[in-house]
Amino acid sequence: MSKPTALEHFRFVGDKRTQIVYDMDQISSNEAVAKAVADIVASETYACFGPDTVDEARNRGYKPFRG
Repeated sequence: MSKPTALEHFRFVGDKRTQIVYDMDQISSNEAVAKAVADIVASETYACFGPDTVDEARNRGYKPFRG
């Protein structure tokens, strides 16, 4: 699976509902990440971070996906 068009320029995307951040570089190798990102995009509940780092996501209260 490739990155969704709306998120193709971002590496980390967060789910506002669960406060979990996903690494988009894992979308093609991890089915759980691919399904989660598809759900986030469909429900339009995603957050992107600037700068696009996991540290910035953590600063905003998001926790990395452990899958």
